[in-house]
Amino acid sequence: MADNVKTTTDTVQDQNNPASGIPLALLQNMRPKQWAKNGFVFMAILFDQKLFDADPFLRVLAAFVLLCLTASAIYIVNDLVDIEKDRQHPRKKFRPIASGRLPIPVAIGAAIVLFAVAIIGSLPLSTKLTMVIIGYIALHVAYSFILKNIVIIDVFAIAGGFVLRVLAGAVVIEVSSFSPWLYMCAALLALFLAVGKRRQEYIMMGDKAGSTRSILKEYNLNLINDMLRLTITTTAIAYTLYAAEAETALIRTEYMLLTIPFVYYGLFRYMFLIYVKEHGGDPTEILFEDHALQITIVLWVSLLIVFFYLV
Repeated sequence: MADNVKTTTDTVQDQNNPASGIPLALLQNMRPKQWAKNGFVFMAILFDQKLFDADPFLRVLAAFVLLCLTASAIYIVNDLVDIEKDRQHPRKKFRPIASGRLPIPVAIGAAIVLFAVAIIGSLPLSTKLTMVIIGYIALHVAYSFILKNIVIIDVFAIAGGFVLRVLAGAVVIEVSSFSPWLYMCAALLALFLAVGKRRQEYIMMGDKAGSTRSILKEYNLNLINDMLRLTITTTAIAYTLYAAEAETALIRTEYMLLTIPFVYYGLFRYMFLIYVKEHGGDPTEILFEDHALQITIVLWVSLLIVFFYLV
């Protein structure tokens, strides 16, 4: 309820503020907060021990920016497709397109421009990056129109987007020691987060869940909870196996094993937020709001930097 009141207040302020309007509505629809998900693009350069090399870092940073533009275009497309369903949702009805603050022709034009800039901008960096971005666009457009309406495939499609983010960071530089296990870890973690989001949507909407997201009619709470348990287990196992075999390409195994408790705590913390605090809607919002999760991620990354670059 507090979120709804806040969103309503923001909408009224936007309508009454002459400095706001279409540009601000467009920026809001691009969802800058969600750009944090594109941080997965830095996995390759971090684990390949090139984080502090200027040229590779700038190339990955450019890929990050292009992915942010691509993701924003996807959000616009998705909101255009779901405009009627969003208007029935207690929170999504305040989105710029659903609320009418962002005209549909402007939204369509902005999406086309963002797609074009991302694709053209990737060509000087790497043709492989261009192919990844095109694949990312194809996957998410297919998700917006088709895949999100197919039970279980919907969450797999979301996970696939995160794998493409990791791949984008790998193809834009010369990767020499990036373990395939990290692709598996990224995919499983994304699957875990996607299932958690579905759970929150299912619980929040109750009997009306199908009116705002039709695929929710195919789920029930027992299935979603079992999927959560399976994905958190497999994510933990995949990272443990990666840490145990890291000696073959990176550093001594005992160092990497020290990072496992931080990964487990992060997973358990997210489960705590889902089951006890009844969060779990948008993983990005949780990341920005939960200090314990933020500290855990910072400590985990700090340990990796120490082990990869200082030991």
